[in-house]
Amino acid sequence: MKRSRRAFVTTAAGALGGLALRPRLSGAQPARDGDAWPQFRGNPLLDGAARSSAPALRVLWTHDAGSDGVESSAAVVGGLVFVGTLKGALLALDLATGALRWSYPTGAEIGESSPCVAEGLVYVGDLAGVVHAVRVGDGKPAWTYKAEAEVRASPVVAGGLVLIGSYDSKLHALDSASGKVRWSFETDGQVHATCPVAEGLAFVAGCDGEFRAIRIADGRQAFTIPSGGYTGASPAVVGRRAFYGTFEDEVLGVDLDARKAVWRYQHEQRRFPFYSSAALGAGLAVLGGRDRLVHALDQATGKAVWTFQTRARVDSSPAIAGGRVFVGSGDGRLYALDLKTGKLVESFEAGAGITASPAIAGERLVVGTVDGRIYCFGEKG
Repeated sequence: MKRSRRAFVTTAAGALGGLALRPRLSGAQPARDGDAWPQFRGNPLLDGAARSSAPALRVLWTHDAGSDGVESSAAVVGGLVFVGTLKGALLALDLATGALRWSYPTGAEIGESSPCVAEGLVYVGDLAGVVHAVRVGDGKPAWTYKAEAEVRASPVVAGGLVLIGSYDSKLHALDSASGKVRWSFETDGQVHATCPVAEGLAFVAGCDGEFRAIRIADGRQAFTIPSGGYTGASPAVVGRRAFYGTFEDEVLGVDLDARKAVWRYQHEQRRFPFYSSAALGAGLAVLGGRDRLVHALDQATGKAVWTFQTRARVDSSPAIAGGRVFVGSGDGRLYALDLKTGKLVESFEAGAGITASPAIAGERLVVGTVDGRIYCFGEKG
């Protein structure tokens, strides 16, 4: 049975201090945090595009996070790497050396939820449904919030709120300083994907097959667009368009002004789900498929520009830097591809599957593997 859609508002709509809202996106991009990667997909648009130059795939250091594995994607801010582990720890590592600065025990596994760093705190969710806010400086807890089911989505901070979905079918908006609930919006299915944010709207591609725009100021739905299928991938936004794949073997290009899908892509022969989130650059939307391919699609038309074959499913979400696409595969390899052509530039054999997504900052790339190894790549010297 589907649940009713409603917003649970616990504070006045004006509590965000006059956050400007517009019914349509103007195409303006939020400011980026210099050469950093402070959250899943690098920024609130979830576009997977780094400011850094392309890193070389030369191992600078590794860190053993435990054999339980790493599904969480790293955040890189202020010379530190933050990453969650299935062993149930949020780690802070030195970006230069890989040395452990601190380890915060969550008490439950951290799955795909990836840290978000803002204003001296690191936020992450765990599989017991707890959202944690941890102090960057010493790894001590600031606050926790308990959702009604597991959290696999990654937090996004906007307008003084931590926005995070849960398998309790809700998008939660928590006060970033205190963890108190500002509002919760209930969908008709689990909220697995992370929500991009642009101009006062949070976009939720849900397991209920709907793409929703939720107003950050009051938690009310601005509009909804049918996706036509279960969605685990997080949307990526550029200008007036959003891009995401579904478990109905499609990738959608959604016009946020017209409020409709303007194209749908399916591979001509290989029909498999898309779990990877898209990276956006050079007019392309690049994402992995469970068909073992990396797909590069024209953002305007949805036509395939190139594909690249790996040896296993690609659940890792690509990152773009310096004209290259970096993406992991279940085949245990990290690939660097030419963005325009899809040709292989170089690769690294990790020896264990990579489902986490690369984080790129300061000409360094950090990613974890399913056997619990965290790698940092870049130029030596």
